Amino acid sequence: MSDDHKEKGGETAGNAKAHKPAKDGSSSASARGGSRRASNRGIVTGVLSAVVILAAGGGAVAASTMLPGPSGATSLEARQADVPAGRSLGVCPEPARLVAGTEVGTDAAFSPVSKTATSALNAVVLSNPAGTVPGSAITALGGGSIAEIAKAPTSTPSPTPGPPVLAAAAASVSPVGSPAVVGADPIGNEKASLAANLSYSATDGDLRGLAAAQCQQPGNDAWLLGANTALGRTAVLNLSNASETPATVNLDLFGSHGQIQAPGARGLLIAPGTTRSVNLAGLAPNEAELAVHVRSTGGPVAGTIQQSVLRGLVPGGVEFLSAGAAPSNLQVMAGVDIQDAAAVQALGGKSGFDDAVPALQIAVPGSADAVVQVKLYGANGERQIPNGGVVTVKGGTVATLKLDGVPSGSYTVTASSDVSFVASTRIARGAKADSPTDFAWSPSSARLGSQHLVAVPRDGQRFFSFGVPEGRATVSYAPLTADGKVGKAVDVDMSGGTTSLIELPAKSGDASVAGYVVSASGDPVYGALLLGKQDRPDVSVLAVQDAAAGLEKVPVTVGY
Repeated sequence: MSDDHKEKGGETAGNAKAHKPAKDGSSSASARGGSRRASNRGIVTGVLSAVVILAAGGGAVAASTMLPGPSGATSLEARQADVPAGRSLGVCPEPARLVAGTEVGTDAAFSPVSKTATSALNAVVLSNPAGTVPGSAITALGGGSIAEIAKAPTSTPSPTPGPPVLAAAAASVSPVGSPAVVGADPIGNEKASLAANLSYSATDGDLRGLAAAQCQQPGNDAWLLGANTALGRTAVLNLSNASETPATVNLDLFGSHGQIQAPGARGLLIAPGTTRSVNLAGLAPNEAELAVHVRSTGGPVAGTIQQSVLRGLVPGGVEFLSAGAAPSNLQVMAGVDIQDAAAVQALGGKSGFDDAVPALQIAVPGSADAVVQVKLYGANGERQIPNGGVVTVKGGTVATLKLDGVPSGSYTVTASSDVSFVASTRIARGAKADSPTDFAWSPSSARLGSQHLVAVPRDGQRFFSFGVPEGRATVSYAPLTADGKVGKAVDVDMSGGTTSLIELPAKSGDASVAGYVVSASGDPVYGALLLGKQDRPDVSVLAVQDAAAGLEKVPVTVGY
């Protein structure tokens, strides 16, 4: 990372000195579960409860329209009905694997990667304000225990007056052989705060590099950008169904010339507890700029794209592409770290290296053209983009704005338009055409609020990247250790139009750091976790996910 743009993260209370991360290998499971099989039914419990309540209310209202209203009828104020909190859930993809062949259809088959490939799943769960850690575990997607994070509590005492007393639990599993599910039970009708990610790295083979992905909350609508099916590029969409209901998925594909009509992209059936892998080259071949809109009915799904590059015999990197924010007039991406700008710009000018430079990719779902204004905010304020930072993207297409002329440093990227769009930013590593390179994509994310939980890999380089586009804000981050302790928070006061890159230590006291609790106050702040390997071009970016939702209420109107 750029030395001129680092702030050193604190290890313990009152100690803000930098610590270089340990160089050891992947960590092993810190806890092994018994025979407990976690149920994923909780993902739909709250939704079904809401539907039943609303249906009951709707029936009462409909009945009132068939009867004459009494004279002097009194209007009743709509009441709020509690919706039971569901089980927190995160679906983790399997490690990167080579595509063995797709002669029949587009469903991808895989083969082993390399002798040096390692993988790890890291998970953390946070207690409620009274210090009660929810029951939580890691299970296989199809069922079966992998590791226990925390046992179910025997009681749930109410919080006492005063500051919250927080505790945590963590688990690390290595190696990882298949898709997994991380789940945590609600406490006192509040959803548990849970975070997990999968990391993969290799120093040989075609899939050399670093790739990481957050374990996602399943949903029915998601956008994934950064896919590339041109020569030497492989993009495999992995769709997992962790529910007990079959899912039917439709894919909307968008390229540089418009929407791509692919009959095989409709009606993809995903059975409960399974993953379906789709080679996107079979649906949209030779597309250097490909955006995928995933829509499911029935069960919710979690989707990632395994993207890899091979230039001749030289590996060009590997990454998991994750869903970003929904279409909006404003998209913000943190963790955009640009290094050795002159060398990267020279590399991008060589044949076959167009995607080896940092760039912003934009997709416009609707029919109206979008004029997008792009701004970069670094450590010392806003940086001018060489081409002016304005790009026009036709409706229904994907366009890329190169950032190869931007000076080295860590940035937060903002893009705005009066037409809704989605966006993601590419980061590149490596500057020699005959040596392996790597890349990462930073998807757009929502502004930070209070108590975001972030799991971190146990090895390699870890950095927080926080950006404040305008105004002023304060960001705090407190370490969670593998033994379940929550350390003292470190506060960072940030002025508007700046980005801070903070190197994270491997330990807090004598214990390994397993994650962080991140909160922000003031004007909008955006954050990401930037990952790397010492003396290697490996890079990956994880956007900070939304905080856990609390008790939900829905308005219910009853008439007569």
